[in-house]
Amino acid sequence: MERKAKELVKGYRTQDGAGVSLVRVLGNTTVKEFDPVLLLDSFDSTDPDDYTAGFPMHPHRGIETISYVYRGQMTHRDSLGKEDTIADGEVQWMTAGSGILHEERLPASERMLGVQLWLNLAAKDKMVPPAYHSVKNDAIEEIAFEGGFLRLLAGSYEDRTGYLSKYLPLDYYDIHLNPGMSKTIKTASERSVIVFTLLGDAYIGGELIKEKTAVKLTQGEVAEFKATDQSAQILFISSMRLEEPVSWGGPIVMNTIQQLNQAFDDLDNGTFLQKGIVY
Repeated sequence: MERKAKELVKGYRTQDGAGVSLVRVLGNTTVKEFDPVLLLDSFDSTDPDDYTAGFPMHPHRGIETISYVYRGQMTHRDSLGKEDTIADGEVQWMTAGSGILHEERLPASERMLGVQLWLNLAAKDKMVPPAYHSVKNDAIEEIAFEGGFLRLLAGSYEDRTGYLSKYLPLDYYDIHLNPGMSKTIKTASERSVIVFTLLGDAYIGGELIKEKTAVKLTQGEVAEFKATDQSAQILFISSMRLEEPVSWGGPIVMNTIQQLNQAFDDLDNGTFLQKGIVY
């Protein structure tokens, strides 16, 4: 059975951090349908004034943040003592777990283009040790097919394997289609599949989807993507639904209001940070 578009969410322009202009697509109103992806922010600008203010040091607990910078740079620094820069096609993967503080600096570049996801952690994993890992270009396989190519950012694709998530399974592809060309992706029927049209309009399951739109797909074994008369760049995100309660307050996402209040008490009391992992 072919997957079709079930729910569409068009991004809107807003600001976050110290004044970064971005397109917010998924957030606290889309949690139920797009589970386990909590947030999707898209960055796309040729004006450094839109983003160089960056995201000063701030806390997270209960989630993983996954940043894909297709063009431009992002420098990460955190309370584990880790500092690292990703650029032009690389991925930053941070497990907040029990608690981490981090900042993200976005240096000026010709174009800043990318996406940050917040991936929920299951209740049993909310308080795992925090960790940071970057997936550099030499670990990202680029797989050519007729009419385009696919970058394997995480998970597996056919007989290839990329970076593997330690907690929720995640297949994360960056699919590039030449004008008028199509690609069919096989999917496990039990998986929750989300796609995002990063650049260009595209036909998804036969329906025309505009640029900067997140789409939750119906269940099925295949998903078909087709470019219009212009090229298209589509992000494919596949994981497993958690079906757990969500209590979300700013940068912290837990299962109950009591856990959320405890996290903010920990911040106030200086007990938020616990031992983490640097690798």
